[in-house]
Amino acid sequence: MDNRKDTVLKAITRTGPDRIPLLYAYSLEKSDVVNIPVVDHFTGDNKDRSEWGFEWEHLENALLMGQPKRPVLGGWSELKSFVPPVAARKDRFAAARELMSKLGTDRFYKANFSLSGFAILTMLRGFENVMLDMYLEREHLEDLADIIFGFENEVIRLAAENKFSAIGLADDWGSQSSLLISPELWREIFKPRYKKQIELAHSYGLLVYLHSCGYIIDIIGDLIEIGLDILNPGQPDINGIEELGERFGGKICFACSVSYQTTGVMGSHSDIKAQIADYIRCFSSYNGGLIGIIPEDSQALGVDKDKLALMEREFKSY
Repeated sequence: MDNRKDTVLKAITRTGPDRIPLLYAYSLEKSDVVNIPVVDHFTGDNKDRSEWGFEWEHLENALLMGQPKRPVLGGWSELKSFVPPVAARKDRFAAARELMSKLGTDRFYKANFSLSGFAILTMLRGFENVMLDMYLEREHLEDLADIIFGFENEVIRLAAENKFSAIGLADDWGSQSSLLISPELWREIFKPRYKKQIELAHSYGLLVYLHSCGYIIDIIGDLIEIGLDILNPGQPDINGIEELGERFGGKICFACSVSYQTTGVMGSHSDIKAQIADYIRCFSSYNGGLIGIIPEDSQALGVDKDKLALMEREFKSY
């Protein structure tokens, strides 16, 4: 039997894992893929402040992330005085080193940004402002994007020094039915920055994982082209599980939970089993290619414990 890290690597590289590796969202002890936050988004007495400077407002469910209360950069005149976080902060990897020491060397450790790239851009500037800035203030917007990606690139270098196997980016690009911006604009502004980021990670021996919710099928080919290793499409069924498999199966490793927007919440046990079987058939029929995700935060997502246990059993049955 492979150890946990080997199993994950074989699934990603599609070289014959002996089982489907699992990522438990909130149980590090069980997880083959261990998420360790390396950027602090929930600091302070009320855990409501990001080190990027924005504060969270919990609108309905206090268990969910919430929304930033206000943009950090109300106007572009403030950009000159804006100070990003210090990537080389002395304690940034202290908790990671302690956890790795506790869990041992046979896990696949992922340096988790929690939020990255475009997501940080919208939280610093405000979502509506960014939508306008891409057309009206392109130069300023790209200057801020370079600050954000520059910080992340420094953290990537440090993650390699701290014995991580991968970095985990999180950048939601889709609505329920389309990309948030045109594919052409995404390719102009963001694709080159992702490409440099992925190449940098690879140069340090790190794999790259991207979480992106919504309808994102229009840019998955681009992400594969620039070397992305693992894609977690937040809602695979929005993009079409069959189509994802037909177009991209065997070209990238998918990391998937049973949809926590539809099937995982409202589906029957039979529906859950059927969706996992679809993942196996469409994504994992290439000598690997799938990591299963167990979303354990049942209170926030509305997934009951019986369904979570079923998801775990079904993935393990493969």
